[in-house]
Amino acid sequence: MRFWETVGLILVLSIVGLTYEIAAGRVLAPFFGTSLVTWTTVIATVLAGFSLGSALGGLIAERERDVAAQIVRRALIATAVLMALSPTILSILYGLGARDTGGMVLSVIVAFFPASVLVSFPSPYLAKLAVEARPGREGSSLGVVLAAGSLGAIVGAVLAGFVALPLVGSALTFAACGAMALLCVPFVRGGAQSVLGVIAPAGLIIALGLTNGSVCRYESGLSCIDIEQRDGEIRLYSDRITQAAERVNHDSAAPQEDALVLRYTQMLWARMAQDLPPDANVLFVGGGGYSLPSQLLSLRPEARAVAVEIDPLVTEVVHGNLPWAASVIKDNKRLDIMHADGRMYINETERQFDAAVMDAFSSGSVPAHLVTLETYQRLREIVAGPVYVNLIDEPNGQLARGTHAILTQLYPHVTSLIGPVSVNGYSNFILTASPIPLARLDDMLNGYTVTTLAASRAFTDDRGWIGHR
Repeated sequence: MRFWETVGLILVLSIVGLTYEIAAGRVLAPFFGTSLVTWTTVIATVLAGFSLGSALGGLIAERERDVAAQIVRRALIATAVLMALSPTILSILYGLGARDTGGMVLSVIVAFFPASVLVSFPSPYLAKLAVEARPGREGSSLGVVLAAGSLGAIVGAVLAGFVALPLVGSALTFAACGAMALLCVPFVRGGAQSVLGVIAPAGLIIALGLTNGSVCRYESGLSCIDIEQRDGEIRLYSDRITQAAERVNHDSAAPQEDALVLRYTQMLWARMAQDLPPDANVLFVGGGGYSLPSQLLSLRPEARAVAVEIDPLVTEVVHGNLPWAASVIKDNKRLDIMHADGRMYINETERQFDAAVMDAFSSGSVPAHLVTLETYQRLREIVAGPVYVNLIDEPNGQLARGTHAILTQLYPHVTSLIGPVSVNGYSNFILTASPIPLARLDDMLNGYTVTTLAASRAFTDDRGWIGHR
């Protein structure tokens, strides 16, 4: 093999490996959420696979060239099969009952470790060929090989995050990784080789990778969204977590107090309706189904709002599937929808608000950078009135306690409400922080009660929330 041909294969396989790693983290979200723990598990598992594959590949590289070439080709074909089927394997494990931290770790190892081993398996053999192709220039040859591996990792990361996952989704990304690994097979020459033996599996691999279809109905690099209509409701799910709901035949032309379906939105609105003046200017961090901004604008003709939603796809899905919210927010001159990260908007905006609603979620948890002391210190500068925070946590859980600790450092008046505990042991918490006393709610809706949270360390940018596990 020519030197640059060998280097090109190393580059391509490095691209495939990093694209696969990032896609693995994304496809895990609908099953186990996104947190520091899930991403740590994915990265550690895939890197362990790369390490083992390189070690085993080094042993094969020492064998007779034709034998080594045949083994490397088989490894590439196996890589293609496993990469294309990774989402299917993950779905099967989840269906068999893999849950919580143990189930997540097991699923990551079974679904992603074998392909991670095999995709790095050819590299030592290819590196050996590259060094041997230029006698007397072993040092520079090795340097180019290492540079190709690093450059491929960069290209793979950019390709996954900016192109593949946002544009074609995770299922097609995994199938494409498998196809790219397969296309490398004819370039590994040596020993008996059949072109048909490469082409025939190619169609099968891609087909198998797509039989499970997309992991959700709408997918971007940030969200995996589904819409479900049943029992007279339309529900929007992101990473299989309910984000919003509407009644199917709600009269979108007539503002109604009963427009809100989810219990936490009803409780939040009861608090807001009592606290806020008719012309309140409210910041909503987290658009989701736009239920609360829609309620505010439909019932308060003088009110204004800014809704910050990181993913434009979410807004697009709401416009196409949630008629009530779509009718309220469409071309509404009293509402500004900002497609941006909530923390970046809070840091950069020069606008002032009467109140804020912190209701941003990534899967079933609050993004860590939105629940820090520094975030709320900046929020205190731009919001003159109350701040409402919606969380999902276990009773007296770490997230609720850490957020409560932040609010009590910055505001003299903080109240905590907890909703009914679900079958998985979690509840919605609604924390209200205000610079002035707020009137007590006479009617607690849907089983919400006042709760006392234990003292805890406030989350900071340096030591923040790590996510549910």
